[in-house]
Amino acid sequence: MTEPEPGSVVVSEAGEGRFTQHVTAGGFELVVDEPQSVGGDGSGPTPYDLLLGALGSCTAITLRMYADRKNIPLANVSVRLRHDRIHARDCERCETEVGMVSRISREIELEGDLDDEQRARLLEIADKCPVHRTLEHEIDVQTKLV
Repeated sequence: MTEPEPGSVVVSEAGEGRFTQHVTAGGFELVVDEPQSVGGDGSGPTPYDLLLGALGSCTAITLRMYADRKNIPLANVSVRLRHDRIHARDCERCETEVGMVSRISREIELEGDLDDEQRARLLEIADKCPVHRTLEHEIDVQTKLV
């Protein structure tokens, strides 16, 4: 493969396990795998773990940046996420009415001497994180063979 463009993420088979992948991003290397229950080696987080990690970390970073800028006494933020597939008919906010849709559940725990107004504002700000916005909008994935 040719040299990646700056800002690119490169994924390649590790050759160590059936599904084990090496991910290089921003000069860092990660191992991604599937659990043993589906034929992987369980040697790293799954692709969905990384997706949830991206959303959770972006949420926490966005909240921290906002709180610091507005002098809100946010002591700590924790985000717990889960991905499930549900029937479209069970989704109140979805336009699709048939088949299955992905649902990401996100629980945000805010610590600090926060009043109700600050907590409500931080909840609004959480939905403004760039990864959240990307996931909620239509995405155009362009693929080509090289």
